[in-house]
Amino acid sequence: MRTEPQAAPYRPDPAILPLADWLGDPVAAADFPETRLRYRNDRWDRAVGLDSLDNDAWIAHFGRFAALPDNLPQPLALRYHGHQFRVYNPEIGDGRGFLFAQMRDSAGRLLDLGTKGSGQTPWSRSGDGRLTLKGAVREILATEMLEALGVYTSKTFSVIETGEQLERGDEPSPTRSAVLVRLSHGHVRFGTFQRLLALEQRDEMAQLVDYCLASFPGTEPPAGAPGRDEPAVRLLHQVVERMADLAASWMVAGFVHGVLNTDNMNVSGESFDYGPWRWLPRWDQSFTAAYFDHGGLYAFGRQPEAVHWNCGQLAVALRLLADAPPLIAALERFGPLYMAAVARRWCWRLGVTPRGQEPDMALVAACENAMRTSGEAPDRFFHRARAGRIDDQAVSEALAGYDPAELERQWWQQEEPVSLLIDEVETIWSAIAGRDDWHPFEQKIDAIRQLGQALGEPPRPSGHAG
Repeated sequence: MRTEPQAAPYRPDPAILPLADWLGDPVAAADFPETRLRYRNDRWDRAVGLDSLDNDAWIAHFGRFAALPDNLPQPLALRYHGHQFRVYNPEIGDGRGFLFAQMRDSAGRLLDLGTKGSGQTPWSRSGDGRLTLKGAVREILATEMLEALGVYTSKTFSVIETGEQLERGDEPSPTRSAVLVRLSHGHVRFGTFQRLLALEQRDEMAQLVDYCLASFPGTEPPAGAPGRDEPAVRLLHQVVERMADLAASWMVAGFVHGVLNTDNMNVSGESFDYGPWRWLPRWDQSFTAAYFDHGGLYAFGRQPEAVHWNCGQLAVALRLLADAPPLIAALERFGPLYMAAVARRWCWRLGVTPRGQEPDMALVAACENAMRTSGEAPDRFFHRARAGRIDDQAVSEALAGYDPAELERQWWQQEEPVSLLIDEVETIWSAIAGRDDWHPFEQKIDAIRQLGQALGEPPRPSGHAG
């Protein structure tokens, strides 16, 4: 069984305030014509001591953005640059969101509450700073499904419908609006470091490195690693380890993020910022999620490459503080760490005890080949495999040497797997858009959470913040 989030008292800790003058801009939320609570995360609100808020107080804080007690006095729209489809853009930042609050959980870890769709900021450019209700519903579904499949992801904390009619070019308009609050261990993007490099702000870069090391504790670099005592080098080692595991978790989940720009990469190692995501309908390395990704830069099979490339851009930024050789040594760990993460996560999803990287990767290869040959959806394949209903000879032979993990298999005997393909998402949204019927959405959330419980606790690299 999976461990539920542990209850904790409300412990405010706006640790980012010493960096605030150069890290972001104070902003105010939009004054929405309506605030109608649509989703409240009843698993994670207690992890930060906010489960005692009644719905009126919840809306006051997460729809009107009244400051939480002893927390950030004003929301902070963060500044950053970024490579967008490998083209550097210095004109970006939090254009429809802000950092709202920080607090500690039961383990003492620093957690952030950030927004999406909360109104215009100095970084909105021509945007309206809003979020569609459909986009909010999609993000709830994505984060719930990713969490169930063991991916270290931001959690959708709150969604409030805001009563505006939005015009969008990629969905029928006018469409309904919402403001979303996400819970995560941090909102420090790779692009934040890139901005400090571009501005040659060495002192600020050193402060940010220290903040990240304190806020997102991780493992120390391997013994003998060059420059392992330098803060910037330590941070890059930790980020590379987290990001290798994140890339592996997406691949084993059959998930395509869609937009892996450096401003969408978080040094905490969390998956976040969900736009045109998809789950694979079949095992296809060339499958893309974003209709505008014409060259397939962020196709399913290229995600590890994209994440590694982004880590390289973080390393370039950290050259402001450290020499190249120790940073390169940290980057070179990505490949082996990624392969090890794929092996342990693949075994976890199959429900077997790992045997060691080489036999585990042979099992991975057999399963991938079976899915490619049959065209079967990955969710269905893993569901059948975990229930012991595999009919592929090569996979059966590869599994023969494995011991089942200590798992309850009864749940897996049901015929249908839990999936989240685009047609299912559209059906859920159609019920909301057409009849304001939230029952299919609620049923899907229940099914996804049951899947997470059945899968059990996911494997994590040592020192992982998740």
